[in-house]
Amino acid sequence: QVQLVENGGGLVQAGGSRRLSCSASGRTFSGDVMGWFRQAPGKEREFVAYITWSAGGTWYADDVKGRFTISRDNAKNTMYLQVNNLKPEDTAVYYCAACQSCTLFTARSQHAYDYWGQGTQVTVSS
Repeated sequence: QVQLVENGGGLVQAGGSRRLSCSASGRTFSGDVMGWFRQAPGKEREFVAYITWSAGGTWYADDVKGRFTISRDNAKNTMYLQVNNLKPEDTAVYYCAACQSCTLFTARSQHAYDYWGQGTQVTVSS
């Protein structure tokens, strides 16, 4: 009954901000890496950011550094992605995911993740 549920997507103007959330349930996530990925129509799913559940270590894709911030509230089993200074090219479905056995390198690849949410659409208008 592992479940990841994203919320917070929507329409935002270029330069605007939004906070995405991912509520996790069904198992203990203390040893996991939690990641955000995104996929635009006609493009491959790409890595955005990850955070280690216990220690809170983070890593970001180059094109979102300085604009996006990943965080988590361990007590609430919830992960967040604050997306700032949005650009039209940020338009995509954003997915959260959990990796049970990731290293800090494999956590940058979607293929390493065990559980996925349904995604939330972020549309940035220009």
